[in-house]
Amino acid sequence: MKTIGLLGGMSWESTTNYYKAINEGVKSELGGFHSAKIAMYSVDFAEIAALQNSEDWQQTVTILSKAAKAVESAGADCLLICTNTMHKVANDVASSVSIPLIHIADATADELNKDDRRIVGLLGTAFTMEQRFYKERLEAQGIKVLVPNGVQRKLVHDIIYRELVQGEVKINSRQDYLEVIADLKEQGAEAIILGCTEIAMLINEEVTPVPLYDTTKIHSAAAVKFALNG
Repeated sequence: MKTIGLLGGMSWESTTNYYKAINEGVKSELGGFHSAKIAMYSVDFAEIAALQNSEDWQQTVTILSKAAKAVESAGADCLLICTNTMHKVANDVASSVSIPLIHIADATADELNKDDRRIVGLLGTAFTMEQRFYKERLEAQGIKVLVPNGVQRKLVHDIIYRELVQGEVKINSRQDYLEVIADLKEQGAEAIILGCTEIAMLINEEVTPVPLYDTTKIHSAAAVKFALNG
């Protein structure tokens, strides 16, 4: 079994879901007392969030590259950035180490293509919904990406940063998200990408008829596959 390297803490709430999903995946495949081999570096999200808000992406590269090198030195055979937003600097972080980076958008696109989903709605932080770094990875694999309107994007973003990263799950916010999802479905979305690793804390397929693609679970499953099969 290979060792999975995690860059976590963005937020730690979602990183706990990564740890759980990866270990459950290994146990499901191997049974018995098996669990995943993991090397993790967890950053202080307050520092990262401040740099995001000031759009000092180069400093985030410095922090995450240092963390990635530490994970590699700890024996990791692959690297996961445990957040969608910070894949904005994924290429720079990947270039700082010699182990492969498993990209969350590529893993998600693979799952969408398996299910023949050609038009999808994307929920996430404003950075993920509005900038090109994430959508272009999906579009490169033939997937059309729809995002909420400006007012809705702010709502989705604010709920993530004011509530979900703090571990708060509010019924009113769930309803807000469901209304955004309904609008995306009306525009033609065949499925919705939960393009922020905390969103699955708020909504799941039990509360919406639209198929959901939980990027935390998808990314974790890709890591398990790599660890067990290469």
